[in-house]
Amino acid sequence: MSAAFPPSAPHIRPPLTVYLAGPRGFCAGVDRAIQIVELALAKYGAPVYVRHEIVHNRFVVDSLRAKGAVFVEELDDIPETDQPVIFSAHGVAKAVPATAKARNMFVLDATCPLVFKVHIEAARHHEEGLQILLIGHAGHPEVVGTMGQLPEGAVTLIETAADAENFVPRDASKLAFVTQTTLSVDDTASIVAVLRSRFPSIVGPHKEDICYATTNRQAAVKAIARKIGCLLVVGSPQSSNSLRLVEVAQRAGCPSACLIEGARDIPWADIEGLASVGVTAGASAPETLVEEVIDAFRARFDVKLETVTTALERIAFNVPRELRPASAVS
Repeated sequence: MSAAFPPSAPHIRPPLTVYLAGPRGFCAGVDRAIQIVELALAKYGAPVYVRHEIVHNRFVVDSLRAKGAVFVEELDDIPETDQPVIFSAHGVAKAVPATAKARNMFVLDATCPLVFKVHIEAARHHEEGLQILLIGHAGHPEVVGTMGQLPEGAVTLIETAADAENFVPRDASKLAFVTQTTLSVDDTASIVAVLRSRFPSIVGPHKEDICYATTNRQAAVKAIARKIGCLLVVGSPQSSNSLRLVEVAQRAGCPSACLIEGARDIPWADIEGLASVGVTAGASAPETLVEEVIDAFRARFDVKLETVTTALERIAFNVPRELRPASAVS
């Protein structure tokens, strides 16, 4: 008689609590920028030219490229065309639209309205004879665009509190500052504190330039940082606001935090043995990438999903008039 073997035990997946930060993902400026490209493609057909990545996310860029968007770094890379030319959400220096106008290009500007607000502030301070300091990161497209609103040398970039300590003004009574919209709230506050301490009369924005979405996503990360063993930030390595979320988590007490572009980048070795992890997404990362990350966890763990929401966002920005339905244009 053959031996009887007991049925094999089913594979038992270890438990894992996943804290999902909210808000996360697309902000109103990113959503508007993507809409502009998609609506332009629908109305005018391909190709639609986009100067610089419309937003810093490879998944989004590749998706739009597959639909007929052509991404270029400079206007010189665009042939003579009547097709739309779109400026990215990060904003551009004044020389860029001037060049486009000289070439009779049909421009659709996807600059985030909150970035445009910083441009207006900088221009107003310059007209008032103030020396302008821009708190931001060198080389970031938004910083390049903001500094390019004014003549060369009119804006001084301040990247750190040490820069603020060492800055020597032309006239300490005639100073103003603006900031990049995607900075760490805490880092920026420390830099502003130095500037206000050294230059009490310095003029700042009526409301902080750091955008609502950046602020909200950082607050949500702080709310879960001490509950988790690791935070995964879905976003692009080029995305300033995504990189800041990693830093915010680490400073808020999260033992480990890393940036991933999607589920394929999950550091499983760092997660094995943890009781809980957190997931969030930068302002240019689509929710579909977050869903793929959650699905990947569910394939390996018995997942308990907890959503922690610290703010509700209902902001939306209009697309350019050329792209609105006729009934919506008054």
